[in-house]
Amino acid sequence: MQDIKRVKPSNKPGRGGRTVEEVDLNRYFGRWFEIARLPAELEKDCRCATAEYSPDGNEIVVKNRCIKNGREVVARATAHPVAGSNDSRWSIRYGEHFAGDYWIIALDENYEFAMVGEPERQRLWILSRSPRMDEKTYRSLVETARAKGYPVDLLQKTDQSCYQ
Repeated sequence: MQDIKRVKPSNKPGRGGRTVEEVDLNRYFGRWFEIARLPAELEKDCRCATAEYSPDGNEIVVKNRCIKNGREVVARATAHPVAGSNDSRWSIRYGEHFAGDYWIIALDENYEFAMVGEPERQRLWILSRSPRMDEKTYRSLVETARAKGYPVDLLQKTDQSCYQ
């Protein structure tokens, strides 16, 4: 996407492991189902979680949805790829409450699954284009995350029973 604004790289060291070499944003855009995540207070008790990415002018719009306590919760954010990252690292902001890094650390060549983390290794998501992922692919992603230093023993699989 030529009109998506790129932000300057931060001075944060790359402790969270390398990102993928390159991301084609046009192929990455769309809906992803959360297969597993590291525990996060904002996602506590969330099930049927999805993330949707779309271009809007010079930024990426992010809509995270889940069912929490019987109702749909939507968190909106904006993101910008980091200059020089070939779109594999983003700066993301959820209003005034949270800003952080979004690093695509694994991505299937067909854009059917992805894994997203950040430099501190406190947040990690395994994503898929469908609400189910075969166990072999899941285990492979977990081992990739382990090799990058993420605390994979804390991973929680996401209940996607809404999409049966």
